Amino acid sequence: MKKTAVLLYPQFSEYELSVALSILMQGGKPIITLGLNNEPIRGESGLCCVVDSLISEANLADIDSLVLPGCVDISCLQQEQEIFDFIRAIHDKEGIIASISSSPYLLAKAGILANKQYTVGLPLDGIRQLGIFDLRHYSDELFVQDGHIITARGRAFIQFGINLGKALNLNFNANWYEK
Repeated sequence: MKKTAVLLYPQFSEYELSVALSILMQGGKPIITLGLNNEPIRGESGLCCVVDSLISEANLADIDSLVLPGCVDISCLQQEQEIFDFIRAIHDKEGIIASISSSPYLLAKAGILANKQYTVGLPLDGIRQLGIFDLRHYSDELFVQDGHIITARGRAFIQFGINLGKALNLNFNANWYEK
């Protein structure tokens, strides 16, 4: 079975991944955590993680999907060309790309949101200021799926995880995450 890559970077939001990771586990979907280097990565709430592999060493043939958490300051990644190249490679093979909170910035920077409906967990003034988002396709909905690209705001992390599981055709109990 192909894997879902989970990209980790400094100050990633742990809670935004919680339901998605649980559903991937329920559905028996293997994951691989990827990063830019082998240094421990500290999430926004202090969880320290070591990735399974570097982005540069990832075998794209083994990966059919990508999960991108948001982070406190996504602009710290604006010069990381390796991330944008990796996102484009997954997009080019029509893999499922699930991006939450501030991380749709990475999709826009990678150039894969062209003519796609999306949402992002950034204030509208901030979105305009960044100058890389096409506001004609922006939605203020909490969750948007356009083809194989899933975007969500951080507070929609339950819906984000459930819809990732559905997009991957996983067998899981969505009721587990209901109120």
